[in-house]
Formats: sequence, structure tokens, C-alpha cells
Amino acid sequence: MKFEVTILGSSSATPVFNRNPSAQLLNCNEKYYLIDCGEGTQLQFTKYNLKAARIDCIFISHLHGDHYFGLIGLLSSLHLNGRIKPMQIFGPKPLLEILEIQFKYSDTNLRYSIEFFPIEADESRQIFENQDLIVKTIILNHRIPTTGFIFQQKQRQRKIIKDKAVSIPMAYYTALKRGIDVELPSGEILKSNDYTTPADPPRSYAYCSDTMYDERYFPIIKGCDTLYHEATFMHELLDRANETHHTTALQAGEVAKINGVKRLIIGHFSSRYKTLQMLLEETQSVFEQTELAVEGRTYQL
Repeated sequence: MKFEVTILGSSSATPVFNRNPSAQLLNCNEKYYLIDCGEGTQLQFTKYNLKAARIDCIFISHLHGDHYFGLIGLLSSLHLNGRIKPMQIFGPKPLLEILEIQFKYSDTNLRYSIEFFPIEADESRQIFENQDLIVKTIILNHRIPTTGFIFQQKQRQRKIIKDKAVSIPMAYYTALKRGIDVELPSGEILKSNDYTTPADPPRSYAYCSDTMYDERYFPIIKGCDTLYHEATFMHELLDRANETHHTTALQAGEVAKINGVKRLIIGHFSSRYKTLQMLLEETQSVFEQTELAVEGRTYQL
């Protein structure tokens, strides 16, 4: 099953040349989930030949503009392009009022409905579930209420070994994939283990947007397959990071190492950095399995 994320924005408070504010597109089993929506996100969809119309769920981490200023434009464009499917939006409670004011004073009546789910930034909880995913919040430590998100795949069914099962009626496949042995009318027993292989283990992706280093959010990200974590500053600017409630590249590496994640992607880079190699090297000095969030790049999770 496809499980991948495309980086649409990797800059922090302000966009810079070749870097836009925060936005990511998660693809799970060909369903699209937008994570944050900084300014210019809909242009990034066009640039990277992605179809915004396929988004049905949007997750907004907090109400600093670099994480949601692109939302009203995206929703308006979907309206103008004829969308009629409902859109689910998960975000801080005041976000709904912000959207309603924008639509009210632009006299915009959307062709589609918005199903809004307010997020409380008090404790981690499950906020979404479908046949593919469970999504939980991660309570972060930023200047205003902020949540990250962890996307956890559900366990898939076992896989049919097509070459071995070619002579078996397809009506029996469902039971075999569930691990159930099947008895044929002849009395022959088909063992699930003989005709199927185990499903791939479910994977998890944790998104930590804006936060100070804070051990209180460690338990929910512990052991995740891929962690995206902000790394706004080099560690030489630790005082500035603490003042603005952000994390340094070195600290992001420490978070990944302490929590035993398999891979780390760093982003949310300060506009003061025109090149990012030194941020990568600082993080890799602590956690070698680190990559930069590069806009337009898709990461298999």
C-alpha cells in the first residue's frame, strides 16, 4: 500500500527563494491528506503536478500564518473549480471563525460543505480514523496552542500467493487473507499460511511542526518509522530558539535518537539560512539517518 509524503513547503515564518512556508501532502493508499497549508500551497500543487481536488482531509497544526495562510485561497480555488465533495478540516477551534469571516466578507458561498473538527491542544487524542489510517494529535510546546500529528497505518490483511492460489475459487480469498483456514466441499483443508504471506507491518509518520525541545511529547512519537521535526536554527542560536519556542538542528537529532525512530526528516528552516547543508550535518552528528525536507521531493514512508 502506498504510504508517502511530498514536501510542499519547508521554510519557517517567511518564504524565501526556493522555499515556501509549511505544507505537506500525505498519500496513503491513493487518498490525499494535507498537513498544514502555508502561503502559496496551491501553487505548489500546480508546480509539482499534484491534484488538489483529491484532498478530502486537511490538518492544521496551529494559527501562525506560515501554517495556514494558504488555506482560504486553496478552499476558494476548489470552489471555483466546481468541487462538490465535502472537505474535512481538523484544526484549532478559532480557525473556523477565521474561515467564516473570510467567506462572509468576500460573499463566497462554497459549492461544497466544510466539516470542521476542532482540536484541543491539551492532551494527545485520536481525531480521525478510516479503513487505512488512525490519526492522533501530538501536544507540542510553542508560543500558542500547537499540535503535531501522528499518522498510523492500520494492519493490512495477508497477501494471496497468486501462483499457488490460481486453482482456488476467489470466493475463498477473503477468509484466507484474514488468516482463516478454509474447508472445501471435498473436505480438503486449505491453510491460510500455505496460500498467503504476511502483510507488510503497519508504518507510522509523525509530524512535529513548531515546538521547543520538550520530553512531554516523546511518548507518542517513540519508535515511529519516520519523524518530521522542525529544525529552525543551528544550535549556536539556542537562546533564540528557546525565546521563540523552536528547536535547533542538534536538538531535532537528539529527539530522533532518544525516541528510537527509524528515520528523521528536518524542516521549517529559518530564512537566514540560504543553504541547508550545515543544518543537515549538525543533525546527522547526533542522528545519522537524517534527511532534509526538500520541496517537491516525495519520501517513501
